[in-house]
Amino acid sequence: EQLLESGGGSVQAEGSLRLSCAAPEYIYDGNCMAWFRQAPDKVREGIAAIDSEGNTVYEESVKGRFTISRDNAKNTLYLEMNRLNFEDTGMYYCAARRSRYCGGEDRRGHFVYYSMDYWGKGTAVTIAS
Repeated sequence: EQLLESGGGSVQAEGSLRLSCAAPEYIYDGNCMAWFRQAPDKVREGIAAIDSEGNTVYEESVKGRFTISRDNAKNTLYLEMNRLNFEDTGMYYCAARRSRYCGGEDRRGHFVYYSMDYWGKGTAVTIAS
């Protein structure tokens, strides 16, 4: 029993989707959680993270369009995605780390993700032009 993503699909450009990630309590409770994305022929990258207190961080390309949130009563992580564009196409993975934080800033002020402890199998998002 690990992380289970849902909500992916195909949508027109400028459309919206909401991804969900259900987690067992021992993974969800007190730990940071994050969404990663792997576009075709690219490496997987972190795009949004939320710590156990609800503080969030976003990758630059999704800022202002995506919102990460968590529902502690349901042990569920969400990613609300708006104004989707072709570059958002890819597999979206939910991940968790046995820590309050998913990463930290390097010397240049860029957010760097630490190694994650739990992963879902992913949900596919396709943006049609």
